[in-house]
Amino acid sequence: MITSQEQEFEDQGFVFIESFQTPAQVDEINNNLGRFIAEVLPGLPDEHVFYENKSAPETLKQIQRMQDYDGFFNKLMADGPFRQLAEKLLGSEVTCQNMQYFNKPPQVGQATPAHQDGYYFKLEPCEAITMWMALEPVDEENGCVRYLPHSHKLGLRSHAKTGTLGFSQGITDFPTTDDSSHEIAFPANAGDLLAHHALTIHRADENRSPTRTRRALGFIYYSVNAKQDVAAWTRYQSELNCNLKLQGKI
Repeated sequence: MITSQEQEFEDQGFVFIESFQTPAQVDEINNNLGRFIAEVLPGLPDEHVFYENKSAPETLKQIQRMQDYDGFFNKLMADGPFRQLAEKLLGSEVTCQNMQYFNKPPQVGQATPAHQDGYYFKLEPCEAITMWMALEPVDEENGCVRYLPHSHKLGLRSHAKTGTLGFSQGITDFPTTDDSSHEIAFPANAGDLLAHHALTIHRADENRSPTRTRRALGFIYYSVNAKQDVAAWTRYQSELNCNLKLQGKI
């Protein structure tokens, strides 16, 4: 029997679930995140840690593949409600691909360009899901996520380089008039979860708050039915890392 969450995901390309994690669970995650940043992050390779300003630690923007470096975050991703939800919404078993930390530091946190995650993933068929969970209140001032409903049913739009660290590719013709009239913003409280299909168009504004951060966790799962074009993905990653090193960003 198809649940309302599954139906919404199929129809809209995303679901919003309030209080997916309890306040106590969010506190535990935040405590372990603080430990990870203090103890584990210094040993990570440069290509897995992004700063808005590399010389300013307080501008930490993104951490990649956290599940590979820490037991707590590996368990959180691989053995619990996040993976269970991914399998429920995709209707298949999944593989754990990437757990990420996202932040938009106050005043310097840049906008996330409109994009489709599937453009990065290089999958056929493009059956994958990305989850985003707020670790603190997120609203239109500090850069909440915005979705374009039904966009997952229309295939990949044209993407090109953006110059935005952590989101190197964006949709070239966004926004059209239709995009602007249908886009929906999703303010969230700590523990609220957004889950979207890999073809769903989404973006977020810059952090305009003078004092507030915008911290969140991301989870990426691929359906076991999806096969990655490894050569294409490797070429993309190699070119990206090369460009970032030339620009002094990693």
